[in-house]
Amino acid sequence: MNFVLDASAVLALLKKEPGHERVMALLAREECVVSAVNWAETAGKLADSGQHESDVRATLNALGAEIIPFNETYAIECGLLRPATRNLGLSLGDRACLALARLTNATAVTADRLWLQLAQPLGVAIECIRPTP
Repeated sequence: MNFVLDASAVLALLKKEPGHERVMALLAREECVVSAVNWAETAGKLADSGQHESDVRATLNALGAEIIPFNETYAIECGLLRPATRNLGLSLGDRACLALARLTNATAVTADRLWLQLAQPLGVAIECIRPTP
């Protein structure tokens, strides 16, 4: 594993938004994982869009991503990121992605350009899939 996908990156893939090709390539090469928290966030967004439960499950299962459980160590790391990320309004899911990347020395992959401001302060490699405006 070299990359941790945020829910925004997975949703960009599913919606064929700008940058989705990068996420597709990472999944195809099996170089990435997704936090269980981000998987739940993605499932929630799909459900909010009106997708039936069976369709949500089928869509996510078809991606073939490895899902990493949210354990005690990971939960504490996620919580400790709150003070450093609060000013940007990052969610629990956002911090879960960053925490997993930090703990595993991987690159966090997101569609949110604001995260790039956090790379140096958090000591986490961050890649934004969105083209530069």
